[in-house]
Amino acid sequence: MKTTKILSLLILCCFTSIFQYCKSSKETTKTIKKVFENPVTYTNNIKPIMLQKCTPCHFPERGRKKMLNTFSSTKENIKDIMNRVQLPIGDKKFMPFKNKRPALTKEEIQLFSDWIAQSMPE
Repeated sequence: MKTTKILSLLILCCFTSIFQYCKSSKETTKTIKKVFENPVTYTNNIKPIMLQKCTPCHFPERGRKKMLNTFSSTKENIKDIMNRVQLPIGDKKFMPFKNKRPALTKEEIQLFSDWIAQSMPE
């Protein structure tokens, strides 16, 4: 009898834990649908932001820092880029450095996140 109660309790816990994720699975479905309807690409979405917010420091001609002017260099450095653009503005590692350019907006940062979630297409 005691074993039956324990087994019943375990089964109830399993079902409860499974069903608690239903909401997140609906949100995941919405995100996947959004990805297919509005794909984010480096060429169309990310590069224009990089040009606007990261020049002249990370682009040729006058760039003196690590170059971020290509798809491959952006892709290779995306973790560092994401970390630095989301730091508090007063942090010495915040980018754009010393506010030489306007900070990325929440929408721009979301585009980068969407791009990463879509496996960073060119």
